[in-house]
Amino acid sequence: MTQQTDLVRRESIIELLTDEEVSSVSTVESEVKLDEGDEFLDLERLDKGVERADGVLVHMGSVLARKAVRDDTWGRIVELLSSEAKAAARPPVAARRR
Repeated sequence: MTQQTDLVRRESIIELLTDEEVSSVSTVESEVKLDEGDEFLDLERLDKGVERADGVLVHMGSVLARKAVRDDTWGRIVELLSSEAKAAARPPVAARRR
C-alpha cells in the first residue's frame, strides 16, 4: 500500500473514535507496555490486522489498544479493516469479466 493509502486508513479509524475514546487512547499511549494478551492495532502496520501483545515493549505512539475504546467502536474498526481486506483481495472488474 502507498503511504497516502495508509494515512487515509488511519484517519478512517481515528474518525470512528468518540472524544472520550480519543482521550483514553492518549492515556494508553503514555503507558510503557501492553499486558500480555491485550489486543491492539499498530496504526503504522494496519495490514497486520489485530495483534495480541506478548509482554514485550511496543512503540505506543502508533498503537491503538482495544482496552482504550468501547467494544462497539472496536467492532466497527475491525469491520472496516475486514471490508478493506476483502475489497483488496477481489480482482479488478476487468479481470472478473474474462
